[in-house]
Amino acid sequence: MSQIPTYRFDQDTALTPRPGEDGLYDAELYDSWRIGQGVNGGFLLALAGRALAAELGGGEDGLGHTDPFSISAYYLSASRPGPATVRTETLRRGRTVSTGTASIAQNGEERLRATAAYGDLDGHAAGDVRTSATPPDMPPPDKCVGTELAPPEFLKDAPLLDSIELRLDPSTVGWALGQPSGRGLIQGWLRLPDGREPDPLMLLLAVDALPPVSFDLGLPGWAPTLELTAHIRAKPAPGWLRITHSTRNFADGYMEEDAEVWDSTGRLVAQSRQLARVRQPRP
Repeated sequence: MSQIPTYRFDQDTALTPRPGEDGLYDAELYDSWRIGQGVNGGFLLALAGRALAAELGGGEDGLGHTDPFSISAYYLSASRPGPATVRTETLRRGRTVSTGTASIAQNGEERLRATAAYGDLDGHAAGDVRTSATPPDMPPPDKCVGTELAPPEFLKDAPLLDSIELRLDPSTVGWALGQPSGRGLIQGWLRLPDGREPDPLMLLLAVDALPPVSFDLGLPGWAPTLELTAHIRAKPAPGWLRITHSTRNFADGYMEEDAEVWDSTGRLVAQSRQLARVRQPRP
């Protein structure tokens, strides 16, 4: 008998294999991961990532690859809370890296399609690391701003914020007071409120967990993701994740959004870039 997941994130990304159909799973998209009118893109990426881990983690040669190295997803239509199916396919199985695809659909309409490279991150813990990147400098979590302080009308539209614990750097929340800095930067700390420690699948959620950086440009509308590519560089250590989101170019209603995720030891464990369409409220 398989063990029932005890943490909310694992319960909500659980997959039920469809009998007699290899690579097809039933899933549920929960309202608790909604932001605005749709389900959060990072949660959808993690759901696809779990299905790919099941697809690429087995193998007659014993070379199971369960950790995402790189995953690119196109968001084809808005995902709504409710039943969904996830279909996976192996494209190539190698000795160190395997490649596969995953598709999430609802009522016959495809919501997301992803292609990913998977391997084994356990060998990366003591690997050769040469980087000029440094963790963002910000106050500790207890000196940052909790999302519970957001306006009630904002919280009503973002039940996602009850599923995560997010504390934002006070220097990057001027937009919430009507004073955006114009830098295109939001950063903060992230963990799951029930004590679940971070792992590679949670990193797929983390790269899309902060408010859109367009808020800091004075653009308050929602910013649905069109495409997101995440690179997982190492398994994170237990504890808070430190995340920075930034943009250098907003043009004609579209922006790129770059994310870096650092673990509690100060190691860069994930990077991502996405293209988002910034929706402006009607006058």
